[in-house]
Amino acid sequence: MYAELAGARIFFDTVGSQLGLGDEGMLPRPTLIALHGGPGSDHSGLRPYFDRFADTCQVLYVDHRGNGRSSGEASSWTLQQWGADLKALCDLLGIEKPIVYGNSFGGMVAMSYAAQFPDHPAGLILSSTAARLRLDVSYAMMEAKGGPRARQLAERLFTEADEAVMAEYRAVCLPLYNPCPDPQDGAISMRALLRGDVARHFFLGEMRTMDGREGLGRIACPTLVLAGAHDPITPLACSEEIVASLPPGLGRIEVFPDAGHGVHRDDPQQAETAIRTFLASIV
Repeated sequence: MYAELAGARIFFDTVGSQLGLGDEGMLPRPTLIALHGGPGSDHSGLRPYFDRFADTCQVLYVDHRGNGRSSGEASSWTLQQWGADLKALCDLLGIEKPIVYGNSFGGMVAMSYAAQFPDHPAGLILSSTAARLRLDVSYAMMEAKGGPRARQLAERLFTEADEAVMAEYRAVCLPLYNPCPDPQDGAISMRALLRGDVARHFFLGEMRTMDGREGLGRIACPTLVLAGAHDPITPLACSEEIVASLPPGLGRIEVFPDAGHGVHRDDPQQAETAIRTFLASIV
């Protein structure tokens, strides 16, 4: 399905109903919005892990502006616009007080959205993400996990990011993201729509310079932060910084000792338990 927003045609899809069957009528169910990582990817990689939440929620998937099946000019590929798109999509669809899950780049979008519209979300789940990069920590972890070549490619990703560098980075560094390879990874990769131009735009631009810590101070809803202890690209220091930047009492961090980037991939059972517990505390 598509929604026409200002300057872009945004793809979205849903799993589960907005109304459930009650004994005395129809019962409203919360909307869980799942925001994919990347940038330059699509929502398909989240489906095997988040469709299951349709037993209690309506799950809404979105391809960010310029990503996947969505359109949009490069001049609008900014965190501010991506965050504003989420609010505009909710307004168009009549969604109030969603719980927003964002993984990696999707978490950056979720933070932008919640900082711009603090009264809109009922809750945030920020997984394997960062308000600002900690490249010093990332480069050291890459080298520890993959040697000097991995560190060199990580450094070049944020200074060159041409097609050759990104291809070699995917081959050498992406396997270092997760200590527990998921048998679904091959099928997930085959399904994904990738936009290298969007990735390059973000890696060489806003991703290097962003600092969302001040915006985190404006967030007004309960926030669960999920972090993998072995995550080299958004390391634990980034998650700790997110919680420290939130207003007192709103943030809680859960660290997964055996997981890397995207805890739902390395430890799906515990990630699901953490998310369901958080959802139950809000609904």
